[in-house]
Amino acid sequence: MTSDLFAELEPAQESVEPVQSILIIEDDAGQREALTYRLTKQGYEVRSTGAGREGLSMARQDPPHLVLLDLRLPDMEGFSIGEELADDPATSTVPVIVLSAMERPDIIRRTRAAGCQYFVRKPYDPNALLVLIRSAIEETSAW
Repeated sequence: MTSDLFAELEPAQESVEPVQSILIIEDDAGQREALTYRLTKQGYEVRSTGAGREGLSMARQDPPHLVLLDLRLPDMEGFSIGEELADDPATSTVPVIVLSAMERPDIIRRTRAAGCQYFVRKPYDPNALLVLIRSAIEETSAW
């Protein structure tokens, strides 16, 4: 009888979805903070850095579900980061969303050629960016 009593007190096992992670590589501290705050509130695990080399290292050590990438960084171009992420088997399937104020057609083509799947022009609608993030992660998870 005692074991039945304890069986009733044990919590039911719930299936918990793993937390999806996002890596932000953006040199503007205000942008990083705003994105981190908003994405954390949406339930994402967020890591961020203002330097390209550090971002590459972070992505390789613990690949995120998605990368938000600025093109202009103090230590390297976002194009190079996109290429290195696309060429590395550990990160080649991670979707990359470029956030940039540069929207010339040649820039957009270069981001795609560098392996970045999406381009969002700054300033952007935060709600539209969130929809794109969810869609990109879901699309990759379906593979």
